[in-house]
Amino acid sequence: MSIAKDIMRPVFPFTAIVGQEEMKLALILNVVDPKIGGVMIMGDRGTGKSTTIRAIADLLPKIEVVEDDMFNSHTSDYELMGDHVKQKLEKGQDLKINLIKVPMVDLPLGATEDRVCGTIDIEKALTEGIKTFEPGLLAKANRGILYVDEVNLLDDHLVDILLDSAASGWNTVEREGISIRHPARFVLVGSGNPEEGELRPQLLDRFGMHAEIRTVKEPSLRVQIVEQRSKFDSNPYECLEEFQEEQEKLKRRIIDAQIKLSDVTVDYDLRVKISEVCGELNVDGLRGDIVTNRAAKAFAAYNNRDKVEISDIQEVITLCLRHRLRKDPLETIDTGSRVKKVFESVFVSN
Repeated sequence: MSIAKDIMRPVFPFTAIVGQEEMKLALILNVVDPKIGGVMIMGDRGTGKSTTIRAIADLLPKIEVVEDDMFNSHTSDYELMGDHVKQKLEKGQDLKINLIKVPMVDLPLGATEDRVCGTIDIEKALTEGIKTFEPGLLAKANRGILYVDEVNLLDDHLVDILLDSAASGWNTVEREGISIRHPARFVLVGSGNPEEGELRPQLLDRFGMHAEIRTVKEPSLRVQIVEQRSKFDSNPYECLEEFQEEQEKLKRRIIDAQIKLSDVTVDYDLRVKISEVCGELNVDGLRGDIVTNRAAKAFAAYNNRDKVEISDIQEVITLCLRHRLRKDPLETIDTGSRVKKVFESVFVSN
């Protein structure tokens, strides 16, 4: 059966994307476990960053939300519900349920704080005693993906707000003594070109992972990428049907990994070695240790394993630590060679 009718606006299939394995893996693991803390993707222009991020959002299964709710509230998880929905439940009212695609929200470069966080109508609150909230992008992104292109050009204050919300899962708006709080649990994905400036180390450290992408040099691969894109542009529905089976297989694998994640364990000696690597690399704080443990568990779950193996840690540790290394102000972010070297000495040589 043709799937063309079910798709309003075709999105390039995730499984059709050639190369850029590091970026694809980082996105998949953040979808399996959003608590990893998002991913920063830095690399050359025209390397498919935006295409890949939209493709992973389109791949994900639909989610259940409370109908006509501005926060995409969950139907049973209290942590993912707005206050209005909680009140309805406490009163014993039935909730109408809708199935929607996982929200994919683009944050424009010139966005204001009000546009991001939402605004409170003070006049209505004072004259009528009604809290009227105009939701911002954080409300729309709840339970989805928030994508910030050129994040290194975004105002630091806004980046702070985004990272705080992503870490806590909540957004609070306060004006004239009136406060509104709503769930804002999303996977934060930032992208940028290092030639246009780096993020401050304090902000960079708050991203769970850091993926590097480079322009493909291999001529045959470049041809394959161009042909794949041309085929999609000329007949998107035919391209979608061609990759439908692979898309469904990957979707199933992600769902299974999300279910399995809570059962995955990391042996104590492996946790000690992860911390030993972080210590030897002089990584500030414990965020690196925590994220590496989380990512290794997500990778093990993605590969249908109950226990984390050394190979799982090896696969994710560079993504989790390369942007946390102290460096000379004139250097760019380490490509990961230092992380790999210390990993080998701790995990293999010992």
